[in-house]
Amino acid sequence: MRARLWRHDLTLASSIVAAGQTHVSRPHLFLELEIDGVRGLGEVSPQPHTMNGDAGIQEVIEELERFTLRHLQEITQREGSAPQWARATHLAGSRPASHPATALLEMALLDVDLRARRLRIDEHWPARFETPVQITVSLLDALPWAPVVLADQVRAKLSTAQVPTSQWQRLSELDLPVLLDFNCSGDSLEAVVHAVAEAQRHLKVVAVEQPFAPGNVVEHARLARLLDVPVSLDEGVRNRRDLEQIARYQAARSVCIKPARVGGFAQARTMIERARRLGLEVYLGGFFESPLARRANRTLARHEITRPSDIADSQFVDADIFAADPWGCGYLAGAALELTAPLVTHRW
Repeated sequence: MRARLWRHDLTLASSIVAAGQTHVSRPHLFLELEIDGVRGLGEVSPQPHTMNGDAGIQEVIEELERFTLRHLQEITQREGSAPQWARATHLAGSRPASHPATALLEMALLDVDLRARRLRIDEHWPARFETPVQITVSLLDALPWAPVVLADQVRAKLSTAQVPTSQWQRLSELDLPVLLDFNCSGDSLEAVVHAVAEAQRHLKVVAVEQPFAPGNVVEHARLARLLDVPVSLDEGVRNRRDLEQIARYQAARSVCIKPARVGGFAQARTMIERARRLGLEVYLGGFFESPLARRANRTLARHEITRPSDIADSQFVDADIFAADPWGCGYLAGAALELTAPLVTHRW
C-alpha cells in the first residue's frame, strides 16, 4: 500500500466575504491511496485557520500524520488488508481535526473500492431526487458576484451590521428564495431580529442560518420563537448528539450537514436519517471543494436530500489539477499534483 498527501490551494473566481473571514482562496488536502495496484483519491478543504469550532488546515495535517494514517497502517498490517471504507469513521478521535482527517481517508478508501469493482459513484448512490441547487453570495461587500445560474436558492452571507440598500437590491433582482447566513456573528437576539426584518423588506427569506455560536441551542431556541421564518444550524452540527440537543430545545427546524465536518459520508448518511427521525429538515453543505469532492457530495445529495444544497461546482480560476477517469469519483491526480512534492508519503 502507498499513501500520498498533498496540499493544493485553489483561488476562487470571485471572493466571498463572510462575517469572520474573506474567502479568496481555499486550501485543499488530497490523499491518494494505492492498494493492490488500484489508486483512489480523497479530498477535504479545511479552513485556513481554526474558526467557529472547525479545525484549521495545519491541525488537520498534523492529525493525519500523527493519528489517522498511522491507524490505517496498523489496521492494514494487523488484518492483512485495508479496512472497508465505512469503517474509517471509527478511527476518529475527539479532537476537532479528527473528523475532516477521517473524512479524507474515508473518501480515498471509497474511491479505491469503487475502482476495484469498476463502479462509478453514481452507480453506488443512484439518484433518487432532483436536489435543488443553492449558490452562495455575500452582502458584506460590493464586489462582483460569480454568475448565479441554474440556482434554486441563494445563501447570502451577512452580519448584524447595516446592509446598504444597493446590496439588497441586487440580491432581490436574482428573484430567488434566500437563506441568510450569519456565520455565528449575531451579537444579540434583538440585532438578529432587526437584521432579518430588514431583509424581509426586500427578499423572500426562507431561513436564518447559525446566528449564534456552535452549541448555543438556548439562544437559537429563543430566536426561533421570535422569528416567522425557520432557524437553521450549520456550524453547530457535528455529531448525532448535536442533533438530539437541537431537537430537544427546538433550536432549529433544519440542519446543514457537511460530510467533511461530521467525519465522512457514512456518518453523514447516519446523521441525515437521525435528523429526519427527530423531525428536522436536512440539506447538504460544503467547504468550497474542488470538482472531485463536489461530485461525491452532489451524488450523495441526489441520493438522500430534497432540500436546496451546496452541490454546484465551486468556481475556481485554477482547478485543472485532475485527470478525468470513468470510475469512482471521476478523477485521478493530474500533472499539477503529480509534479508537486507530497507533504507525506508512506509505503507498507
